[in-house]
Amino acid sequence: MNYVVVDLEWNQAMSSKSSVFNKLPIHLRGEIIEIGAVKLDENMRPTEEFSVDVKPVYFRRMHYKVKKITGFDKERLARGLSFPDAMEQFRAWCGDGVTFLTWGCDDQGILEQNIIIHDLDWDWIDGWINLQLIYNLQTGGDKNQKSLASAMEHFEIEQTRVAHDALGDAYNTALVSTHLDMKEGLRLYPEAGKILASRMPNFKPAAESSGPDALLHESYEGFESKAAAFADERLDAIVCPVCGKPLEGVRWVNQGDQRYMNLFACPEDGSFLSRVRFRKDPVNGSWTANKLIYEADGEMQDFYKAKSAQSRRRGRGHSSRKNRPASKQ
Repeated sequence: MNYVVVDLEWNQAMSSKSSVFNKLPIHLRGEIIEIGAVKLDENMRPTEEFSVDVKPVYFRRMHYKVKKITGFDKERLARGLSFPDAMEQFRAWCGDGVTFLTWGCDDQGILEQNIIIHDLDWDWIDGWINLQLIYNLQTGGDKNQKSLASAMEHFEIEQTRVAHDALGDAYNTALVSTHLDMKEGLRLYPEAGKILASRMPNFKPAAESSGPDALLHESYEGFESKAAAFADERLDAIVCPVCGKPLEGVRWVNQGDQRYMNLFACPEDGSFLSRVRFRKDPVNGSWTANKLIYEADGEMQDFYKAKSAQSRRRGRGHSSRKNRPASKQ
């Protein structure tokens, strides 16, 4: 696995009512102005470093709070690369099979939004690990967020880099990882949210879902990629749960959070919705696909159509082939 600790700095709109939002297909929470990253070796220790400033095109005026925290000014912004050029350099530096480690989950959402706005490819990004969850797991914490500064203080790590600088924060996050049992943390990571939630003072076990029951639930393991999984007939095609006839889907639509759905119709028995949830093994990098089949009522069909139309409007589809997964939302 190729692990890269990444940290982003981003500018914000001056107001939530700024006219710039009228020109954008999504409500952009932040426009990236700096990317900082540190590679980890096979022992999960920091090695190579990467840093690049990015020139914004939507939020060109520095928000006063961002300017105060980061020290960025308009002169520095003007010298930055365009986001597509910065991402091209970053991708080349990261290499293949990269999994990003971040402190918190905000960086993932911001990067994904910026990729959508610039209509760039993100198939090369294999996964994300929120290191904060592993830290909480191994230091007796719960779901409450802990600051990077508090984690450094906990492990008595000396602050040698500038805070609120993308490379500085990425480097400090990498140092925190060296004090954690990363092998065990990655093993438990898929269940981290549930484990931490159970430690909350007012924890109550979740009530059983009141949603519709699945007609079929199957799990397939060992795929080298999501593309390989969708090429497998067990995932890409279904038979009617009633009459057993093979059915052909419309197209796979990405719901986000590694979830996809497709709508299948039987001339005799109605419509069925297939949902697939992917999970990546953080140790060996293989993918597991969990497939559920539901009888598609009107609400499910409307939801699928809305998501499919949204995906097409954003222009992220790269193929007209019927069952190719639609772009990530």
